[in-house]
Amino acid sequence: MDNSPGTSSPITPHLAPGNWPEPINPGKFPNRVRSQSPEGCSIGLLGMPDDTGIGLNHGQMGAKHGPEAFRRALSCYGTSQPVRSWPRVFDAGDIVPGKDIHETHGRVTEAARAIAELGLIPVGIGGGHDLTYAFVRGVMQGVGTRGQTWTGLYLDAHLDVREAVGSGMPFRRLVEDCSVSRLFVQGLDEAANSAEHVAWFKAHGGQIDALKPDSNWPIDLNDDWFVSFDMDVIDASAAPGVSAMNPCGWSTQHAMAWARAAGQCPAVRCFDIMELSPPFDQEDRTARITASLFLRFLMGLGERDAQMGKIQHD
Repeated sequence: MDNSPGTSSPITPHLAPGNWPEPINPGKFPNRVRSQSPEGCSIGLLGMPDDTGIGLNHGQMGAKHGPEAFRRALSCYGTSQPVRSWPRVFDAGDIVPGKDIHETHGRVTEAARAIAELGLIPVGIGGGHDLTYAFVRGVMQGVGTRGQTWTGLYLDAHLDVREAVGSGMPFRRLVEDCSVSRLFVQGLDEAANSAEHVAWFKAHGGQIDALKPDSNWPIDLNDDWFVSFDMDVIDASAAPGVSAMNPCGWSTQHAMAWARAAGQCPAVRCFDIMELSPPFDQEDRTARITASLFLRFLMGLGERDAQMGKIQHD
């Protein structure tokens, strides 16, 4: 990793350094990652190693190990010298979980807000999907009030609009607590979602499979977007290492197209990849897919840069 000296980042006191394996091949992507200073960076990477919410939902535990597995996979996949230059990444580290889910959420919000206030695009790696609520809440606070509206796009086999606290609650909380005005879900598994949750989602303006990665998204000039990627949207044959395996999910190729489109979209203010669960993975296959999704987002962001001229590169 590039640990060039510089001003220490004023993120939060509740962060531990990201756990990267050593040594790292000089030709691999992590050698382009900074951990000491965000200077010159456009992405702020935040690990969220907590799966308390999954436990509250009586799900399969293990996603708290997701950020470590992600960094391990990225250390052996992804070149440091691509055809087009990667946007520079600052690794802010991993959130230290609090005594309960609410304290952990507060710490995630604090860190995401600080990253956004630095002018970086926050990218979160989880962890249970409930953490998306805290992550996006912090980004919204960090971006500031400009009279804008917020739209959420999430790639997920589940609606995650439960009322009860747990990993199934994030998008309901973002609507009810943070005034997110629109939700789009892609990849929903109709066999795994209750009629009650579908009714709530539609009653609050939610749309199911209404977009395509290569089509124009309904973006207003005053509209900011967040994009959240739950790894269980991908078919279990390719991605077994998730909290809830999907027997009829997406191909990896389709998933990569969505991640790249999220990077390309000028309204997207943050991106997260959630519920990588290493204890259920096989030969790090799912972790490597997660790393590849992150790199596809960076590719899209580089293409956004070419169009907008606003993202700083090396």
